[in-house]
Amino acid sequence: MLNYLLRRTLLMIPTLFGITLVVFAVMAASPGGLTVSTLVDGMNLDPEGRQALEDYYNRRYGLDQPAPVQYLRWLNNISPIGFERQADGTLGGFSLWKGVDLGTSFRYGRPVTALIAERLPITLLLNLLSIPLVYGAAIAIGVQAARSHGGRFDVASNLVLLALWSVPTMLAGVLFIGFFASEQYWRWFPTGGVGRREALDQTWLPWFAGFSDVLLLMAAVALVLGVLVWAAVRAPDAVRCPVFLLLGALLGYGMAADLQGLVPGILHVVLAVIGATLLAGIARLPGTALRLALVVPLAIGVGTGLARWAGAEFIQGGYLLDRVWHLVLPVIALSYGGLAFLAKLTRTSLLENLAADYARTARAKGVDEETVLWRHVFRNSLLPLITVSATLLPSLLAGSVIVESIFSINGMGKLAVEAVQMRDRELVLSITLVSGLLTLAGYLLADIAYAMADPRVSYE
Repeated sequence: MLNYLLRRTLLMIPTLFGITLVVFAVMAASPGGLTVSTLVDGMNLDPEGRQALEDYYNRRYGLDQPAPVQYLRWLNNISPIGFERQADGTLGGFSLWKGVDLGTSFRYGRPVTALIAERLPITLLLNLLSIPLVYGAAIAIGVQAARSHGGRFDVASNLVLLALWSVPTMLAGVLFIGFFASEQYWRWFPTGGVGRREALDQTWLPWFAGFSDVLLLMAAVALVLGVLVWAAVRAPDAVRCPVFLLLGALLGYGMAADLQGLVPGILHVVLAVIGATLLAGIARLPGTALRLALVVPLAIGVGTGLARWAGAEFIQGGYLLDRVWHLVLPVIALSYGGLAFLAKLTRTSLLENLAADYARTARAKGVDEETVLWRHVFRNSLLPLITVSATLLPSLLAGSVIVESIFSINGMGKLAVEAVQMRDRELVLSITLVSGLLTLAGYLLADIAYAMADPRVSYE
């Protein structure tokens, strides 16, 4: 395994060079190319100032040289081994460790390293929240759909997953903002960003007006959580369904009342019916774990709202809740497409392995169905998911470009769009380098996980 890791790590170097070379060639072949005139156009400078700025860019970045020379200069800058660059832009002596320099952004006038250090953690945060959510929900839904093959849950989940897969991310993001972040409808979430400036000066956790407010919140959450967990786990269907149906109707009516008041109207009836239908569907889910996964966050939200309605006073929400509050809609918009795809893939893989010879042999030996599913079938069914995981990280990085642009999140995706629009060569190539490195690391981790899941695979 160690030899394989070393080979793969060394192969990353020419692969990254190839990726950046393709991007550089596309930029050079685009209208206007990589010339200084594309940077100073539109600045309304006098001839002397324009000439001085052109001379500076040419001296600093070598934009007056042929494209191959420009690319070699950039490679020399990012490589720790190469020719040292002087203050006037010329190349000095050869050094075995001159350091890595990603250059200075044309647009921002700041080091590219500093810009990436600011933006990359935000994009990684979005993806690190999305990936566990996608895989956890996809495996739960896929397993339950395969177990109830041809049943109501299987048919309903197939319809829902197909609908989710068909909705473009850009449309979903706009709808989320239009309905759940605008003044016209429900202003439950912010329209953009990952946090408010005021939250930086707040405490990490929420700050209540008094200890009685904390007790009231804990009591309300515990009460709702206890009732819903009991209904989801212990209660028979004859009790569970009415409880969830009533709660869904009340939540739907409350949403309408938030817009149009308590007086009943058409919107109240429609939202009450939709809420009752959705929660009745949750109540009829065949898997206890799946019901709990949906009930627990619902209970926490309902309990918090009940405490607020009963008079619990929050002086400030705190930094943590403010960050979570801002990330809810972007994470959902980034996750639902991958969730739909992986859930369908999980279902298909499980159905194939449930009908395999080794599964039938285990049943013939008297092994119960749960053991066959989890100890024999499930591990083999993970192999396609691990294979797809190598492409999931690049797809999420690509999807974050859309999500960050819609929700005005200053991450790598938005930075990449701005860099391409402004023809910022240093920034585009550096973002390509970082994205390619993360993508290749995802492929390497997928190969390692594949060997861990399947003992027949060996990289020695």
